Amino acid sequence: MRLRILNAEPKDYSRQAFEILSTVGKIKETSLTQESIIDELEDIDALIVRLGVHVTKKVLDSAPRLKYVISATTGTDHIDVQECEARSIRVICLKNEQEFLRTIPSTSEHTWGLLLSLLRKTPFAFDSVRKGEWSRQEFRGNNLLGKTVGILGLGRIGQHVARYALAFGCKVIAYDPSPLSWVEGVKRKSSVEKLLSSSEILLIHIPFDDNTKQYLNQEKLTLLPHGAVVINTSRSGVWDEVAVLDMLQSGRLGAVATDVLSGEQDGISLVNHPMIVYAKSAKNLLITPHIGGATLESMHMTEEFIAEKFVKVLEGDLRS
Repeated sequence: MRLRILNAEPKDYSRQAFEILSTVGKIKETSLTQESIIDELEDIDALIVRLGVHVTKKVLDSAPRLKYVISATTGTDHIDVQECEARSIRVICLKNEQEFLRTIPSTSEHTWGLLLSLLRKTPFAFDSVRKGEWSRQEFRGNNLLGKTVGILGLGRIGQHVARYALAFGCKVIAYDPSPLSWVEGVKRKSSVEKLLSSSEILLIHIPFDDNTKQYLNQEKLTLLPHGAVVINTSRSGVWDEVAVLDMLQSGRLGAVATDVLSGEQDGISLVNHPMIVYAKSAKNLLITPHIGGATLESMHMTEEFIAEKFVKVLEGDLRS
């Protein structure tokens, strides 16, 4: 029996991944919202999502036949994994696929793009030019050469950005309690406290889980040197967002760039989010809408990998 597969976020979805999945099922591609997906799941065996649709208990309640949730993402905080496990629904994702993920550069490239944009005030300078201004003195930035860059989490993304930092002539330090490998030229710090106290620039690359929730709390953040720059392309849950904003407003932090915000997965407008409200008039906060992994090349690579992984999982399930 061929599976009935629903791709709820098909825009620019890899055609090669589509062909791989077509070998095991009939695929329906329909762009759905959090509300409209409820009416589309009654006869679906496998559901494909990215980050726009969240697989909640309510969604699962409307999917009596569902056996697989497929998401070409490393994080699964958009999926109620516990509820899936309770219903014997397999979640197929990129978690722990380290060998493959080392070939994906998009988030580490975006991290570096955010850092360069923030230090050189590029977005704000461009906004000024679009208004017809030419205020060269107003947008003097900072060099990277010689700066001490601290990397929290030296996994596959942390290692990528470490090599970029070394190429820019930075002094690179890192903390990771259980690294799988290390990068030559990066000085290892024995504790997060020692990392933070020495980091002029902090790059956050730790996963979000129960152990890292609010990991960078106010107490830890105050260990950073006065005027430090912080970049978060991980998840909003790993830091105390309120403390970050307070420290930006007071000048304790020099600048922040983030690709993630609290509430981004709740399906509600973020127009009144305190970080966004502050960013409307500030020139030391840069926010992007969780696009770290969103390059066409990387998305297609991950979609094709996940499609192949799903077929292998399905073959194993059929044999058992």
